[in-house]
Amino acid sequence: MDLRASSAWPAADVMDLRCWSTSELRADGMRKRDIADAVAAGRLVRPRRGSYLVADAPRSVVTAVSLGGRLTCVSLLRLLGAFVLEPGQPHVQLPPTASRLPLRTAGTDAKPVLHWTPPAAPRPRWFACSSIIDALARAVMCQPPRAAVATLDSALQLGLLHAADLDAVFAALPLRYRSLRRLIDGRAESGPETLMRLLLRGVAKTVELQVRIPGVGRVDLLVDGWLIVECDSDAHHSGLDARRRDSTRDLAAAALGYLTLRPMAADIMWRPDRVLEAVRGLLGRGAPRARVR
Repeated sequence: MDLRASSAWPAADVMDLRCWSTSELRADGMRKRDIADAVAAGRLVRPRRGSYLVADAPRSVVTAVSLGGRLTCVSLLRLLGAFVLEPGQPHVQLPPTASRLPLRTAGTDAKPVLHWTPPAAPRPRWFACSSIIDALARAVMCQPPRAAVATLDSALQLGLLHAADLDAVFAALPLRYRSLRRLIDGRAESGPETLMRLLLRGVAKTVELQVRIPGVGRVDLLVDGWLIVECDSDAHHSGLDARRRDSTRDLAAAALGYLTLRPMAADIMWRPDRVLEAVRGLLGRGAPRARVR
């Protein structure tokens, strides 16, 4: 049993986080006093009676265990670094026999989202997190359709899910979600990029993803062969150096006859109508005459 603290939790370690019962700790050779000492020394935390985690376990995992369940859905995917649009209240997978009484997490006003649905990909009882298949299936149902596709794209891009595993995800979903599968594209490098691609489907003739333009480099989206859409975020496009790089690329694209639109991620996620209005305005004017491909 490894009780060592870690400064960060890689995805593989999060998925392997274990919740010990008192009897399991005793079977590992720990006396009742040893368990109490480990809690007092900060090597173990007891989220609920008879359940123990390493003391530096992510707070969302501790919350899930304190409610008698496992972390799942968008909460687990967010912890793993995948894109999710849904707000930050904890999502917890509970046994179907668990109480249906409303619960609140200790020390917060956030009401947890509780999932009693039997797992599609069961895991041994000692794991503190659900399987990726279950987390993704729940996340598809808990988010709007475009956000659900963005989450699946993100999971593929990060390697949390392989293309062959999509069958298992959609097998765990009601039939009405099957139409989303044809929209998934693991080449997308960010959630806002997927959201933008899906927004453009209704207003553009063609939308190409991750196109490399000589003299410019790779662009997020190329619309109708002449409009470049770059899905900027504060994290990757802030600071003078980043703005200089973007300006250099935009000037090179303009010299070839391309126009560039750079909506911020926040606008794509929360003000899509404003972004679509801008795209329609540009597309309505038609392609620049001097474009050279």
